[in-house]
Amino acid sequence: MLGKRSTKPRTIAQRTLKGPIACTGTGLHSGRKVEMLLLPAAPNHGIVFRRRDIPGENGVLKADFRNVRDTRMCSMLANDAGTRIGTVEHLMAALYGAEIDNLTVELDADEVPVMDGSSAPFLFLVDCAGTIEQAAPRRAIEVLEPVTIEDGDARITLAPGAGFAAEFEIDFKNAAIGRQTIRMGLEPGAFRREIARARTFGFEHEVASLRAMGLARGGSLDNAVVVSGERILNEDGLRFEDEFVRHKILDLVGDFYLAGAPILGDVRATRTGHRHNNALLHALLARPEAWRWTEMTAETYAGALADARLGHASD
Repeated sequence: MLGKRSTKPRTIAQRTLKGPIACTGTGLHSGRKVEMLLLPAAPNHGIVFRRRDIPGENGVLKADFRNVRDTRMCSMLANDAGTRIGTVEHLMAALYGAEIDNLTVELDADEVPVMDGSSAPFLFLVDCAGTIEQAAPRRAIEVLEPVTIEDGDARITLAPGAGFAAEFEIDFKNAAIGRQTIRMGLEPGAFRREIARARTFGFEHEVASLRAMGLARGGSLDNAVVVSGERILNEDGLRFEDEFVRHKILDLVGDFYLAGAPILGDVRATRTGHRHNNALLHALLARPEAWRWTEMTAETYAGALADARLGHASD
């Protein structure tokens, strides 16, 4: 007599790269040339950054929201030795989209290269290297109770939900951007298709003051959408009609992946940025009753996919 087939969903395994792969680029804020090497890592290693120009453990930084020390214009990690690595969010978002759990990221400078200002080049690197499953189950952080951060007219809430989904609203007085709202399921495939190519953006009139603060020194039309008055200065225009709000979701995905695992919950955000994303992770993970670890299965994102009402509105 044949036994009954198990109906328990298959647990998803952790993943890393098949082999190393490197790239060279420019730091968005430092303006310096950066060489980055992505290296496979063992199960349960997590994402770890290593500065090749700083010897020993002083050059090691775990990709952890608790190590975020600066959120002006990017998410910057730092350790107790004072070692810093800036602009990690676009790479972290790509690693979420590629479902990479374990990786060592080696850099010879203090910033991840900006590439074209999106996550797409990093996904291309991972795809070129290839990925492999590892002998350990993949885990996620499941949200059990709502957590909210409010700061003036900025507000972000993370509530229980099926899979991972987000609704984001931005509202700029600038006519080229205006008000944009988008809601979508954020399973890795949707992130790749709908979010990964959205580039960072800035305003031409702010460039001088940002550079005086040591920021945006590597910014250009090759790695950012630049707005001047009511015009987009980039010759090829926008990649999406609502590229600005899509990039804000990209930043959120990257910042959230600093939790050390995918987040399973429903995000509602209005006029928020890196500081609010980091504050929300602190608030959530400080409350043991508000979340739990759960093993990921092939059905983890099914609910979010069913509720993925992708859309946008620009006023």
